[in-house]
Amino acid sequence: MRTARLNIDTGHNRSLTDLTPQIRSFARQLGDGLINVSVPHATAGLVLMELGSGSEEDLWARLDQLLPRDIRYVHSHGSPGHGGDHVLPAFICPTLTLPVFGGEVSLGTWQSIVLVDPNLDNPQREVLLAFLSDRG
Repeated sequence: MRTARLNIDTGHNRSLTDLTPQIRSFARQLGDGLINVSVPHATAGLVLMELGSGSEEDLWARLDQLLPRDIRYVHSHGSPGHGGDHVLPAFICPTLTLPVFGGEVSLGTWQSIVLVDPNLDNPQREVLLAFLSDRG
């Protein structure tokens, strides 16, 4: 198994970060297998989605409806709505596993691997990559 760590600065605003270039670079030359992408944080997740088409605004609008940024949460430390950030991984998984064929991550034409980070209080994120080869 091959592994890598990415350190991502998401800033103090909620963010969507396209991880696709870094993940493709990691998988290049590794052959066939599976790549697992993981975010070891309680307030972030990973999605496959189209970027640049307005989908970003649509995602935030749905998340704002589902997890309002206010003080209704029992988990209430940090910025308003931070309790909702802790519920996010129940809806947006913190891991993805994708097939890799000939060193190319298998993605659809418009799919990007995106880190979803609504947390205003934690500007640094770590993303873990693990490649499991079909050769064992």
